[in-house]
Amino acid sequence: MPKYSRKPHCQGHAFTLIELLIVIAIIPLLVSLVMPTLGSARALARSVLCASRQRNLALGWNYYHMDNNDVILPGRFGKSPLGADHDQYWVGNGWKYRPRWVAMMGSLTGMHPFAAPSPVKADGGDRQDYDSDMVYVCPDAAERLDERNYAYGYNYQFLGNARNHPSGVGYRNFPVIFTGLVIPASTVMAADSLGTAAAYATGQRNPYDNNGKDTQSLSNHGWSLDPPRLTAVSDRGPGDGPGDPRTAVDPRHLGKATVSFCDMHVETISPEELGYQVNGDGSFGDNGHNRLFSGTGRDDDPPAVW
Repeated sequence: MPKYSRKPHCQGHAFTLIELLIVIAIIPLLVSLVMPTLGSARALARSVLCASRQRNLALGWNYYHMDNNDVILPGRFGKSPLGADHDQYWVGNGWKYRPRWVAMMGSLTGMHPFAAPSPVKADGGDRQDYDSDMVYVCPDAAERLDERNYAYGYNYQFLGNARNHPSGVGYRNFPVIFTGLVIPASTVMAADSLGTAAAYATGQRNPYDNNGKDTQSLSNHGWSLDPPRLTAVSDRGPGDGPGDPRTAVDPRHLGKATVSFCDMHVETISPEELGYQVNGDGSFGDNGHNRLFSGTGRDDDPPAVW
């Protein structure tokens, strides 16, 4: 008779209550291990996107001095001695009242900063929000769109401070010539900015206020970036006088700030590496060094204006 082989019968094994409880306990543990990694990866991606956008701005910045007889873009033009009718500047798709440094590069980056730039101060020309999120928005500070209280600050004191001089004659430090920069690759052009909130302890800073004027709010006067070391006679954030609170970089990308340099390369650097004095309470002091801001590689004083 033929012999038949009999396959063994596989019986399923049901989870016991204890095994099920162990699995349920392990799942949250695994999630807790994975989530920080995912969070860090997302933060790194935002930092890379911020660097890409600052690189586009640095490209427009270089186009500006190439098109303007080597004169570097100022942080913001001062008021014309000829009157308000001469305070309008072309920003690519219209005339704008005294635009800050970012808006002046609108026609050069290929992305217009404002859908409808305003040429008159009384009609909102002094405080418009940037419209294009392709270039002008930091992904870790997407709400900071006010051209005054902005996410990115400019090394205006050394690169071009066209605020009117307190004496009433001329500008504070303008024009500045690009060929006068000894080391463009080691000269900060712009960076993530805390604005005047940098002068206060971390716990004393208030949330960002679009169109606000509170010096303790994040990115108040954020368009301006003071160098690490200030003096009693140098300009400061708002530009109204020696008692003004200072501005400084914002280490919002995993404890570091995205920084664009005058040769168009971008790095992510801690405030201390940039030369800033960060106090124990998180506030920024006036000491430190200006070697990465001066344009010469030396710890030069910022230009005196008082």
